[in-house]
Amino acid sequence: MPHDHDDHFHDGHSHDGLSPSGHPYRPDQDHKLTRWQAMEIAMRELLIEKKIVTAAEITATVEQMDRRSPADGAKVVARAWVDPAFKTRLLQDGTEAIKELGIEPGVLKLIAVENSPQIHNVVVCTLCSCYPRNLLGLPPDWYKQRAYRSRVVKTPRKVLAEFGLTLPADIIVRVHDSTADMRYLVIPNRPEGTEALDETALAGLVSRDAMIGVALATHP
Repeated sequence: MPHDHDDHFHDGHSHDGLSPSGHPYRPDQDHKLTRWQAMEIAMRELLIEKKIVTAAEITATVEQMDRRSPADGAKVVARAWVDPAFKTRLLQDGTEAIKELGIEPGVLKLIAVENSPQIHNVVVCTLCSCYPRNLLGLPPDWYKQRAYRSRVVKTPRKVLAEFGLTLPADIIVRVHDSTADMRYLVIPNRPEGTEALDETALAGLVSRDAMIGVALATHP
């Protein structure tokens, strides 16, 4: 069984103009499919043929996935910064906590990990590219590359430094390996000097990379 199906279901190709069967590859295209693309198309064809789903429903689902962005994750972090009770619930059960903000977690388990003055967390998927897409949208290319996946677990400080993040020697770096049914979200430290900012403004300080752990949340 493959470790994760995120990349196999959505590979970045446009889904506009689906064929009647529902798949995005037109018959006149000279496009060599990967094994996973072919499997996904075959499954999609079968589901449509059996009238389990329609092509329109598939298109709507894919478009909904494409609309996801790091803004949802930033909203979760900002709420955790201003609401200690919510942060406690988020750390205890991230899957249930994000529902409070109207974010659908799906079937995957979400684990939130909090940075502190003593601990810095960073997320990876060593076997594939498992990623909290419902909170962060599509993963960046570097997250999927073998160079990041293999090196960050062995030399995390060196990899973080390559992202421009050099941590003091006394800070513990913890690397969290995502799995096919489990995703991680880093709650970065709240920047200093943000006491007067409201929740919306705070969310604007939270980048995708900070929620992966390769950057810090910063205040201009």
